[in-house]
Amino acid sequence: TSFSTPKKKKRDDGMREHVTGCARSEGYYKIDKKDKLKYLNNSRAFAEEPPADTQVRRRSEQRRLLSSFTGSCDSDLLKFNQLKFRKKKLKFCKSHIHDWGLFAMEPIAADEMVIEYVGQNIRQVIADMREKRYEDEGIGSSYMFRVDHDTIIDATKCGNFARFINHSCNPNCYAKVITVESQKKIVIYSKQHINVNEEITYDYKFPIEDVKIPCLCGSENCRGTLN
Repeated sequence: TSFSTPKKKKRDDGMREHVTGCARSEGYYKIDKKDKLKYLNNSRAFAEEPPADTQVRRRSEQRRLLSSFTGSCDSDLLKFNQLKFRKKKLKFCKSHIHDWGLFAMEPIAADEMVIEYVGQNIRQVIADMREKRYEDEGIGSSYMFRVDHDTIIDATKCGNFARFINHSCNPNCYAKVITVESQKKIVIYSKQHINVNEEITYDYKFPIEDVKIPCLCGSENCRGTLN
């Protein structure tokens, strides 16, 4: 008596047919361009922006809530708390201004907190020592931000995405020092509406020195140097 081998059912789950019958014993499969586009479109679907009317409604609710606070300190504190619980969607990638830059992944309205400048709080004496050490180590750029006469935030080796923000002579953001629970913090605010994929920039406002640092921002009113 001869037994006929039953025909294999065609897979309808989208999985690839394996010649040996076992995925573990197969080699590397080159992914087809159509499959790549399919996966790419699926990943993009998750990153879709919420409807414009939802964003407008959310911003109007925030403005209504902020208008109930008369003092600027109270308003800053409320915005800072909002920033902690609802961070802006940002990404860092290659910039046409200089090396890496920070970019918006969602529309940002004018006068909104974008990101806090985070790092180590150090004194001026320590900052001078570190700056010399960074030069000896070959670190071309240091990320020190002055808070006041005594305090400097150093984000060179300990910071967040804010350290990637580039300078521009015509920036779309500005830096502001606010006090939260008796501690001074540097927060980057938006000067104007910022579109998706637009680079976040602010004016470094370096002191004037003899040795000039060239500016590469490319804006119409570029000063030519950072200092």
